[in-house]
Amino acid sequence: MVDSRDRSALRQLVGEVVSRRLSGNTHATLNAAFEELAMPHVPKEEGSLRVRIERSFAQTSDSDLPRVAERILAQGNLNAATRNGIEDLLWAESSPPEIPKRIRRELARALDLTAMARNQARFMALLERFWVLDPEESLADLLLPTANRTPSLRQLIQQHVFRNQEDWSAEDLFENLRAFEAGDARFARFLEGAVSADVLLDEPAQRQLVDVINERLRSAGIELRETGTDGGYPRFTMVSTRLADNRRPKNVIFASLTKPDIRFLSAVDNDIEIVGDPDNVLVYDREITGDGIRWRDLQSWWQDTQQISSEAEAKKTLYHRLRRSLPGNSPGQRNLFELYHQILGPAVYDLPALLPEVWLHWDHKTVRERGPEALLRSRMDFLLLLPHGQRIVFEVDGSQHYTRDDGQVPDSSKYAEMVAGDRDLKLRGYEVFRFGHDELKDAEYARGLLHEFLPALFQRFDVNGWTR
Repeated sequence: MVDSRDRSALRQLVGEVVSRRLSGNTHATLNAAFEELAMPHVPKEEGSLRVRIERSFAQTSDSDLPRVAERILAQGNLNAATRNGIEDLLWAESSPPEIPKRIRRELARALDLTAMARNQARFMALLERFWVLDPEESLADLLLPTANRTPSLRQLIQQHVFRNQEDWSAEDLFENLRAFEAGDARFARFLEGAVSADVLLDEPAQRQLVDVINERLRSAGIELRETGTDGGYPRFTMVSTRLADNRRPKNVIFASLTKPDIRFLSAVDNDIEIVGDPDNVLVYDREITGDGIRWRDLQSWWQDTQQISSEAEAKKTLYHRLRRSLPGNSPGQRNLFELYHQILGPAVYDLPALLPEVWLHWDHKTVRERGPEALLRSRMDFLLLLPHGQRIVFEVDGSQHYTRDDGQVPDSSKYAEMVAGDRDLKLRGYEVFRFGHDELKDAEYARGLLHEFLPALFQRFDVNGWTR
């Protein structure tokens, strides 16, 4: 899968940092430094340090560039302006919801700055994390007497927010931070931080601030929603309110060996009844938290329900049970399942579990028996339940999706049924990604495709935990 996004601005900014950061190496240490930044090795015989650095960075593909940028951010030691520039370019790729300037300003006018900044050290740490408080000073600036220097934003905040608390309103602070012009992702993350336990060590104060913020944000189709806990305090995340249905799933029915006999309206959002052999289908019935279902959650559930004492044995038997549910006539589905785990490696433990053969809608009567009352779609090839209520569906489409008579005759009605099912899923808050079976039937070709696709997917949906 080719990533066609223009990353020229990111390449220029990251390239400047790479050049400065790696220039202090020797020929002997340079390849190790490349590896730390997820950049390709260049043999020392190929030239000077500068040449090797330039060649390695030139060989870094655009699809790998975000990973290099993330490694640089993780290493730290960047000035705030450079850090913010890299972050803004990365965060923009996840298509954050728009927060218009008017709503930002109306929100700022409604906020009580004194209540937000009740703990000076914690509030200043929040501001340092997201904004540029100290300018880059030139040698000429440093030679000026202190009294003649232009005060930094940090100094202004200390004076007008903390020493003289009535000087600035929240609107004044936002104006000086340039928060009204900031990227949508930065503004949203700043608000998440402002209501976090890192800043407000008081749950009623957290909830009161969330209520004030949400009253203004909901007109933009977003809100701060409680998605978990942090040290016993609620954790709030900015989410869209425009998904048709982003409630937490109650039941996940998956890995079926035969067509299950289930009676319900929606297996994800309602209680269900399973008739017949329960061993033919798995039902994850634990609470699904704001983290979604990670492999660690699935393995823990499996270990408990199967009464397995060894974690290693639970991991092995769960993997084989899931793999056994895949259809034998679809090498593409098997490759997708196996390569997902091979590519992610040990990191998969803390990443979303890839659930195969998931039943979204089912009724004991067939479509033929129920006619137009039957739900259009009954099963998903794969489902990922991501943090913050995000739901991802993978479908592997063979010719049976749009032909009949063993692929000999095009069938527009089958195609219409498929796209109608997609619409239904999207209206229920799912994102659907389709793969042609021919893309995945060859394992090596599929490996290259998924090696590009998976990091782009996780970045798009802000899933942390995997470093390639």
